[in-house]
Amino acid sequence: MAAKIRKGDKVVVLAGRDKGRTGEVIEVRPREGRALVRGVHMVKRHQRQTARQEGGIIAKESPIHLSNLALADPKDGKPTRVGFKFVGEGDNRRKVRYAKRSGVEIDG
Repeated sequence: MAAKIRKGDKVVVLAGRDKGRTGEVIEVRPREGRALVRGVHMVKRHQRQTARQEGGIIAKESPIHLSNLALADPKDGKPTRVGFKFVGEGDNRRKVRYAKRSGVEIDG
């Protein structure tokens, strides 16, 4: 299955304690069906001090299930579904994602 949400996308959280917040996807974990979104779903973790890193309580992103995320429409920033279409002719033909809400192509 083609990835509808990819690293670097702007997404909107649809459900959970961070509902309505937006952020950039840092990492997608397809096997788990989850993604890390910058600044969203923050949790506090106790970190032991190491030679490289200071100890204490640190805040970091926790993975969110992909079903609770929607791509932000490039036109107005509201949540949209993602569709796929082929652009170009013959050998130049390629598959691109587009926002179903506005019809705008997402990646080139």
